Amino acid sequence: MNSAPGLDHWADILIVILYFIAVLIVGLWSLCRPNRGSIKSYFLAGRDLSWWPVGASLFSSNIGSEHFVGLAGTGAAAGIAMVFYEWNSMFLVVVLAWFFLPVYVSAGVYTLPEFMAKRFGGARLRIYLSCLSLVLYIVTKLAVSIYAGGLFIKLALGWDMYISIAGLLLITGIYTVMGGLAAVIYTDTFQTFIMTVGAVVLSVISFNKIGGYKQLVHRYMMAVPSVTTNVTSSCGRPREDAFHLFRDPVNSDNPWPGILLQSSIGCMWYWCCDQVIVQRSLAAKNLSHAKGGSLLAGYLKLTPLFFMVFPGMISRALYPDVIACVDPVKCQEYCENPVGCSNVAYPKLVLELMPVGLRGLLMAVMLSAIMSSLTSIFNSSATLFTMDLWRRVRNHASERELLIVGRLFILLLCGVAILWIPMVKSSQGGQLFNYIQAVQGYLGTPIGALFLAAILWKRMNERGAFFGLLSGHAAGVIRMVIDFAYPAPQCGEVDTRPVILSAVHYTYFGSINLIITALAIVIFSYTAPAQDEEQLYAVTWWTRVDRKSQTNRHTDLTLQEDDTLSESSQQTPTTEAGISRWQRWFNFACGIPSSTAKIKEAPEISIAQRRSFLLETSKWRGFLNINATIGLVVMAFLIGYFH
Repeated sequence: MNSAPGLDHWADILIVILYFIAVLIVGLWSLCRPNRGSIKSYFLAGRDLSWWPVGASLFSSNIGSEHFVGLAGTGAAAGIAMVFYEWNSMFLVVVLAWFFLPVYVSAGVYTLPEFMAKRFGGARLRIYLSCLSLVLYIVTKLAVSIYAGGLFIKLALGWDMYISIAGLLLITGIYTVMGGLAAVIYTDTFQTFIMTVGAVVLSVISFNKIGGYKQLVHRYMMAVPSVTTNVTSSCGRPREDAFHLFRDPVNSDNPWPGILLQSSIGCMWYWCCDQVIVQRSLAAKNLSHAKGGSLLAGYLKLTPLFFMVFPGMISRALYPDVIACVDPVKCQEYCENPVGCSNVAYPKLVLELMPVGLRGLLMAVMLSAIMSSLTSIFNSSATLFTMDLWRRVRNHASERELLIVGRLFILLLCGVAILWIPMVKSSQGGQLFNYIQAVQGYLGTPIGALFLAAILWKRMNERGAFFGLLSGHAAGVIRMVIDFAYPAPQCGEVDTRPVILSAVHYTYFGSINLIITALAIVIFSYTAPAQDEEQLYAVTWWTRVDRKSQTNRHTDLTLQEDDTLSESSQQTPTTEAGISRWQRWFNFACGIPSSTAKIKEAPEISIAQRRSFLLETSKWRGFLNINATIGLVVMAFLIGYFH
């Protein structure tokens, strides 16, 4: 294998070690904060976080190793079109904070499947969404993060992938288990800083090496491997539209109408209805801080073109024989993947260009991306399993039991992740970022339609929600199975796939599936009676708790009384008499209440707390609205400039 210089200098290794120590210190520092031993603290960080850690955690939870490896690799292989998914995030985080979040908070929920249970009643929709989310986390997010991270570590250090990933899972599992969401968010904030600094440094060095943007355009368009196939002369050549976002709507690799719709409306489920993302916003002090955090994440999401995509393209321009290889024998020699080596674009740039010391810093950047993704998945998966599934099995489980179960489930996820590594290693990594968007589009797009209709349409009922989602997923699974059964042809080969694949791009299918889901929701909703107005209290945009003129006062008072009882049950003093020293230490380290605590069940979030969260001053509301407008204008300008 033709490898770049590895991470073998003592200074680089020292920086990586110091980074690990710093992350553990930040994560374990959360042991000292008060009230860790509560459900609200562990799963919602006590709902006391400022805008900047919320925004940093939103960004780092999304930006993982699949971006540094996959997005840079896509840039090297096909240009900048996939940056649509990054820039349209500005629009989607605004929709989250200004539209979806007030309803979630009004409903007083910990998880989004729990919101669906409050909105429609019944259990099947909540269980279905919880199980679906866990499968998506393991199969896509967890698997992809491990694959991309393992690829980078193997290239940089030459370590065995199993040992490397097991070590990362162990460290991330420790502070996630012990600290809960607050530990995850504060370490995410630290890692966001490291990622941003490292990515900026590499971007500056890369542009300096190639001679600026104009030289990048010129040299990228000339980046053809010296060894090509005999099939056609076009194989291995860069796309003529590589530096344009809006590509041919019929014959291109990323038709602009499809990618524009899929990266905005189609990805609404990810930014507005996914537990990993929304959980960070639910942990904010109030709605103003949640909005500020969303805007920070939105601005940060405008940077991947400059810090990931362009460096990937520079890597191809500098090392065309490796990054742009098309001959299977040569690709196998360069990166042990006969399909192509575009996914090694970013790691190769790091290892070839960065001087001693900074190479270690960029290694820490990649570790930050891997670990922030893993911790986010761990905590959110534990929340879903504990609050939505375990409480159905043990509906009177104590707070102590729920906290223990949540932590044990994280350990189980670590084990599943390690067992999943062989499957990830055996998968084709040539189109990693496209794979992510396609699979999530097949299974995630219907979820966005479901939540949007649930919040806006009061006539929607449980039957419409369940069978509408089932219809959308049936269509998505059928398309996904066909997609896997008939892989895309290699360069120069005739496309013999079924018409549903060859003529309908996966981005277009996402929009079609959105329509299928919406129609099914409407049709099935009218086959059952509408819900009573009292059942809709606090769970739609039109009936949320801060709209006092539209609330049902009797329901309001009843809920307040129930919440008061629930809160009083939390305040029962605990005692540690008769508990051994090691058990007291274990309870402290993991933030678990004493076994003698008389807490009967997980606490509800009171009506007063919900209204307090949603209360905004006119000064900050106006300031945030202006900033949101500026962010959307900047997004539109960038799209227009690189059209």
